[in-house]
Formats: sequence, structure tokens, C-alpha cells
Amino acid sequence: MTNIPNILLIYTGGTIGMVKHHKSNALRAFNFDQITQKIPELKLLNCNIQTISFITPIDSSNMDTKYWVQIAEIVESYYDQMDGFVILSGTDTMSYTSSAISFMFENLNKPIIFTGSQLPIGDLRTDAKENLITAIQIASTFKNGKPVISEVCLYFEYKLYRANRTTKISAEQFDAFHSPNFPQLGESGVHLNFNKRVLKEIVQKKKLIVRKNVDANIVILKLFPGIQENVVQCILDIKNLQGVILETYGAGNAPTSKWFIDLLQSAIKKNIPIVNVTQCISGSVNLGHYETSSQLKRIGLIDGRDITTESAVAKLIYLIGVNIPKGDLKKIFETSLRGEME
Repeated sequence: MTNIPNILLIYTGGTIGMVKHHKSNALRAFNFDQITQKIPELKLLNCNIQTISFITPIDSSNMDTKYWVQIAEIVESYYDQMDGFVILSGTDTMSYTSSAISFMFENLNKPIIFTGSQLPIGDLRTDAKENLITAIQIASTFKNGKPVISEVCLYFEYKLYRANRTTKISAEQFDAFHSPNFPQLGESGVHLNFNKRVLKEIVQKKKLIVRKNVDANIVILKLFPGIQENVVQCILDIKNLQGVILETYGAGNAPTSKWFIDLLQSAIKKNIPIVNVTQCISGSVNLGHYETSSQLKRIGLIDGRDITTESAVAKLIYLIGVNIPKGDLKKIFETSLRGEME
């Protein structure tokens, strides 16, 4: 690392990069090359900031796996030149995107910090400035020549989270994200305080591997009382279906109806992996703890334990994309790869 860290700011789209047109009041993306004009405080940070933007910034609702690959390729191409990365995106799909990036980068030893805002950067009450300034400061924080953060994180409203542990909980509050099953990695107050006990250690002497083959032919099946056989069957019979995230009740419980178990078992026999995650905001799947989950364990559902739905989606898309043999996928999914599950 040079004496002053080099940070790459990547703008993909989202509210944080919007300003109001002075005549029409319509929101539009501004040129991030002029970011220091909008936030002159950035000049006070002890780092060199370089910016790059998607040619056409996207709303996070339009986020797609092709954009995940685009983000990964930008980071990969600048990886040796930069000491840290800050990625700006819309908040609605940020937990999905940041989780995916965490899986796509193997042997990462530099910070990749995602952030965004609930209000545009030009709004009088915007949360964009604090989120952006602190995210950059975190990415440029080094101790003894090494980055304090060496993983993919999400920073929002004074809190730093492991990205693949997050979920968006509010469309209106500034405190929009939560990490229900894992402590926050840091907090911004008068000082930046890091929770050293849970920080990922830097991977030494291992070459960065960027996995850019992803396969999103999966589906989320959320259970509800009264779910019908024909609905479940239609979902499991989707052409080219490669995997299922099954959102169950409580600690991984589901109906014990014969038709339901038979349909799941038939899908598994066709090499369609089914991951059991809980619908609860916090807590963990515990397959076999109750009778209503023992049959799911018997037929071979993947135990998602305390993984979030967003992270489970990203992890399954990643594992299918890297062509893990279907016989090994269950064991690998049930193994924590990037600190995404206990």
C-alpha cells in the first residue's frame, strides 16, 4: 500500500446519486467525476478517490446477475491498483447484490464497502453524505500497513455490517438495514469503532479468484397456510429449474402432507437442490427438532441454518454457476464460505 490509500468509488445507480433538476425538480443522476463539488468534505479524507460509473446507472429494482458480473469485473480490473472499494447502489436489492459479490470474490484481502441512501444526495436532509463519507473512510482505514476490513461489507446509518448477513427492514427509516443473526462489524460515532472479535482475518499468500459464472434459474417458494398442491407442483416443474429456496415456518417447519413431501422428494431426486430457510426475521433453521421438519431432513433438504434469504439466493446462484457437482452441493452449501452462516 502507498502512504495514502487509493479508493475506487463505483456508482451503479440508486437514490444516492440523484439530484433535482433546478427547473423541473425531477431526479436525475449526476456526474460522479464531480463528486467533490457535491461533497467538498471528501477532500478532508486521507485518501485518493477515483470514480467510475455505469454508463447507464440503473435503479436497484432492475439489478440483475449481469450487473453483478459487471461490478465484479470493475473491481477485478482495478484490484491491484486500489487499496479499497466503495460501491454505491440502490438500497432495495443491496443485500442481494453485496451478498453475491461476497461469494464471487474468493481470497479477498481488501475492503469492498456497499452503501447508498434513502434520500438523494442533493436533498437538504439527505443521509447520503454521511453514508458515503464514512464508507470511504472505512475502506481507507489501515493499521500496521494492512486494511482493518478485508471483506465485503454494507455500511448504512452509522453501522457497518457483514454484507451477506444483512436484510433491508425499512423503506422509510434511515436505519434501513439489519443484521439479524450476526453482530455488526463496526459503528460510527465520535470515533470509528470496529468489533475486532468478529472481523474476517486477511487471507495471506492466496491469489484472488473472481467467480463470474452465475446461474439464476432458481425460485423462492414461501410457504403459507393453505398453500395448494397444484401451486407447489407448478413451481417445482418450472423448465430448467436449478434450485429452490424454501421459506419455511419457525425453525424450519413445513406441512407434513404426503403430497407436499412427495413433491419435494421428487424434485431432489431430479437433482434440484432445495434450501430450507426460515421466514422469521431472526433465528435459525433446526432440521429435525420438531416432527414437522424431520421429514424434510430425511428427504435431503439443505439446512440453511441462520442464513438470510438474500444470502441464500446469492449463494445458491453462485454455487450452481461454478458447476458444483449436485452430489456435493448440499455439503458445500451447509458450510460457511464467507461468514454468511453459523
